[in-house]
Amino acid sequence: MRRAVVVIADGLRRDAVSPAQTPTIAALRVRGSWFASHRPVFPSATRVSSASFATGCWPATHGLQGNTVALLEAGRPVRHDVGDHRFFSHWRGLSGATLRVPTLARRLRGLGGAVVYANASPGAALAHDPDGDGVVRHRAFGQGPGRTPLPPLPVVAEPAGDAEMTARFLAEVLPRRPALAVLWLGGPDVTQHAAPLGSPAALAALGAADACIAAVAAGVAAQRKAGDEVLLILGADHGHETVAEVIDLDAELVAAGLKAGADSDDVVVCSNGTAALIYTAPEVALAPLGAWLAAQPWAGSVHDAAALPALGQAAEQGLAFAVAMRVDMAPNAHGVLGLARAVKPAAGKPDRLGCGQHGGLGPHEGAPFLLIDGPGFAPGATVTAPSRIIDLAPSILRHLAQPETGCEGVALQAG
Repeated sequence: MRRAVVVIADGLRRDAVSPAQTPTIAALRVRGSWFASHRPVFPSATRVSSASFATGCWPATHGLQGNTVALLEAGRPVRHDVGDHRFFSHWRGLSGATLRVPTLARRLRGLGGAVVYANASPGAALAHDPDGDGVVRHRAFGQGPGRTPLPPLPVVAEPAGDAEMTARFLAEVLPRRPALAVLWLGGPDVTQHAAPLGSPAALAALGAADACIAAVAAGVAAQRKAGDEVLLILGADHGHETVAEVIDLDAELVAAGLKAGADSDDVVVCSNGTAALIYTAPEVALAPLGAWLAAQPWAGSVHDAAALPALGQAAEQGLAFAVAMRVDMAPNAHGVLGLARAVKPAAGKPDRLGCGQHGGLGPHEGAPFLLIDGPGFAPGATVTAPSRIIDLAPSILRHLAQPETGCEGVALQAG
């Protein structure tokens, strides 16, 4: 029986993989193919990454633009935090739909199904399957086919909750042998947002994620021994940079005379960590806004409507500009490279100086790890050709002998 098992260690950047910090991942490199140029989507953030993983498509195609987005409501952009899983019900109520292309859960419905256990934000979990074609379970909610409510997972957040969730995944999901089983860990991302990269707490979180991967790899080995042909995908959705400065972009726009007030809806800033999506109402003149953004010392790159497609985005829902914040290659206090500017989040959410963050185009936040073990992937190989998170869905579908039609990614199997 052909099956796919995926473990995502949220936020684990590629250069953090080593025999000392992640011994299991390092050891498994001899069994699978290591992807040395793996890249995330933009913004390099988990909720939009989950949708891109699930569909094999860029945000411009599936429609979920970021972790925080604006939707046009009565012709005006309104900011929403996708981390609240109820966002999808609101989105469905506005447009009649959520993601615009099929998810893996939909493609595999009736063919062995898809089960996702996730310990990131609730919205990131539901982004895998917002329309209820498979099973999604999270500590805040559960959903089965037909959007039937299921009990939440009785676990806590990362780091302790990842071990609990992994034990449940091994006991409750792998024995069911679904076509696709996804375990999306909250770590090391959650810890890295609250502790400096390279600190004892952050290193412990790397080790904890590695231990979860070790447990799943052992479970997969047992099922392979019993005769199943399992494709094992281990990876991350993005990496992290260290926050060196937090920019209150709303306040700066108001001070520059480009936004009417802190809560006005003429220009709506959606912080995505080290990136911002900027939405505008119809009356806003875009040329002065774009020129001002490009002149700011904290802006690494500014992308207008014409440049958004190169990022996998589209000028929809009032999206006028995407800003990737500046990143310097200096080390933090623990010797970890990458100092970034972050955009102050809304609603009083913290963005801690000296701790980890992501979302933009920095070289380390844009370098998650990927290791694939199974048919079509040479043991011990290092693949230098670029790969993207959107390539995972077609790789899974090819392993399961299902059509890859409609995916914008390409299957990564050799040959």
